[in-house]
Amino acid sequence: MLKNRRLNRRTILLWGLASTAPSVLWATVVYGLYAYANFMFLRIPFLPIATIGTAVAFYVGFKNNAAYERFWEGRKIWGGVVNSSRAFATGVMSYVDPGEQTPATHATQTVLIHRHLAWVNALRVQLRKTSRFHNKPARGTKRRLEQHAEHMRNDWDTEVAPFLSPEEFREFSAKVNPATHMVVRQGTQMAELVHEGRLDMFRQLELMSILNELYDLQGKCERIKNTPFPRQYAEFSKIFTSVFVFLVPLGMLDVFADWIDLAKAWETWALALPMVAASGLVCWVFKTMEGIGDSSEDPFERSMNDVPMNALAIAIERDLRQILGETEIPEPEQAIDGILY
Repeated sequence: MLKNRRLNRRTILLWGLASTAPSVLWATVVYGLYAYANFMFLRIPFLPIATIGTAVAFYVGFKNNAAYERFWEGRKIWGGVVNSSRAFATGVMSYVDPGEQTPATHATQTVLIHRHLAWVNALRVQLRKTSRFHNKPARGTKRRLEQHAEHMRNDWDTEVAPFLSPEEFREFSAKVNPATHMVVRQGTQMAELVHEGRLDMFRQLELMSILNELYDLQGKCERIKNTPFPRQYAEFSKIFTSVFVFLVPLGMLDVFADWIDLAKAWETWALALPMVAASGLVCWVFKTMEGIGDSSEDPFERSMNDVPMNALAIAIERDLRQILGETEIPEPEQAIDGILY
């Protein structure tokens, strides 16, 4: 997630150049063919092209709204993970062996809360286990992922193992969906505590309702992760934008035709500047709008615009360790080049 209030100008410039340069080159070619090769048929009335542009703008706007909804839903889900984590830790500290604070009580509370931290990190790593960025990423994205590799924190052993016993870690790692089985183990341990008389049955039901909420949040994350943004919307948005960008210079010929003196075209290229600049500006706006939606449609990836799960997981760990009374608290996640992962 981009943390700074304003985008880095270098990022805007590089992104703009990558999307605008081909359009400017195409506009220059169109001008050259019209002015020097007398390809008069390239001049198309701008009105139908403007109509297409209006339709494309509505279509891209719909796509961007839908993509933003996916991101915002993902962020709300992880907000729920934060709140449910605090509620679970508070319940464990209040309900397990109420009124007693023996070493055995604290050990049990620690196991339950640390296993929950393992679940938080397991869910985070599972959601980022596969990524669309693994398949031919753009050069800028590939370079950023390489530079920030150490900050991604996607290694299963490093992120999950510290919160579990070696036996449990091996057991959960062998499962297809380890996060699911961690919640199962929480439930079975609470049932054991009820059987031992260390947890009241009614309090068990309260804690089980929190586990059900965690299952619900996990399922919502998996739904977004495993259901790609409908490709018919994503792909046709790209196609429509590309068609419009292709046609813009042809329509701009009609707009600036009176400025172009074919008899003097060979004398100066300055006559091309207004037409090429206008074409590049219009194309930049539309390609940027289309790119924004494309970069926001998958909130659990490793893009600059995804949900900052690393930072949220650290925030949960800080809260729960302090609830346990631990003193070794990790530092908050820091943004790297303005990006919070």
